[in-house]
Amino acid sequence: MSTNYYELLGVDRSASPEAIKRAYRRLAKELHPDVNPDPGAETRFKEVSKAYETLSDPERRARYDQFGTDDPGAGGFGPGFGGGGLDDLLGMFMDGFGFNQGRGPGGRGRTGPPRGPDLETRVDLTFEQAVFGVERGVTVRTLVTCEDCSGGGASEGSTVTACHECGGSGQVRRARPSILGQMVSVTPCARCSGSGELIPSPCTTCRGEGRVQADRTFTVVVPAGVDAGTTLRLGGRGAVGQRGGAAGDLYVHIAVAPHEYLRRDGANLYHRLPLTFAQAALGVSLTYPTLDGEEEIEVPRGTQTGAVLRLRGKGVPSVQGRGRGDLLIELVVETPEGLDDEQEQLLRRLAELRGEPVAEAGRGFFARLRSAIR
Repeated sequence: MSTNYYELLGVDRSASPEAIKRAYRRLAKELHPDVNPDPGAETRFKEVSKAYETLSDPERRARYDQFGTDDPGAGGFGPGFGGGGLDDLLGMFMDGFGFNQGRGPGGRGRTGPPRGPDLETRVDLTFEQAVFGVERGVTVRTLVTCEDCSGGGASEGSTVTACHECGGSGQVRRARPSILGQMVSVTPCARCSGSGELIPSPCTTCRGEGRVQADRTFTVVVPAGVDAGTTLRLGGRGAVGQRGGAAGDLYVHIAVAPHEYLRRDGANLYHRLPLTFAQAALGVSLTYPTLDGEEEIEVPRGTQTGAVLRLRGKGVPSVQGRGRGDLLIELVVETPEGLDDEQEQLLRRLAELRGEPVAEAGRGFFARLRSAIR
């Protein structure tokens, strides 16, 4: 076997269920991600929880002691068959016909402390923060391990006992006759609500839950190039489970404010830049404010509306870290309005030199049309 569960918990192979439970609580309190910032602590916490799930279940522990694994296929009838005999085989038969849904082979439910629920929150970013990435702190109302009972749920000086109704398994197996023979159903134990444990004297702080409500602040590392609608997952940062159960995950939904003049489409940025008639006709050098700073752009002579200038590498970085998109600037030529007499004369002179017909001064097309039909 690749991992010795007894060594993980620091107990002998002959350790009692109470000793195993005490060892797990001590390690869970030490390694839980809420209290231990070490990156390797979360991995060890999961390993310790797996070891406890196996050794706290009498049937799984017996199989582990005999075969060195808690795999139901070990020592049985081949892959997929456990060592439980006819009941397990019939349970698997029932699974194939839609019975025992939500449980494992043979109707076994999940043992050990249940995992805590996932949480959700939202982070609002500016356009620039989404493009270049940022670290943001988020505060969530969550369930954390009760310090008074170290997550066990029992008051100081008292102990948690195995449920005598289900023998600590959290499940009740009932056999009933059928035309196919004896059929076995597995249901959560009503007395212990499926936990396999009874607490004669619950902790007054958490009322036996092993967890209490509290605010927790986490740092969210938002990668460069993230887009609105993205959801980031923070593993193990959700609410803790009952009585030492592992924590769920925290899902962070990203919202991004619009930019003043830029529009995003994937990794590229777009902008419609207005030009005057003279700038488009004669060309111009402009200082353009990109997200990376000011950039000199050259508008060639004779530019028409719809022409596009491409600034390569000035778009949005790839979330995977492979390059950046481009900034595309669409040029829009604006027609001058509100001309004074001198400006109008200059334009008329230009039209005359270019041989372009224009309306008479002070008379538009419809005014000339009305004069023609009188």
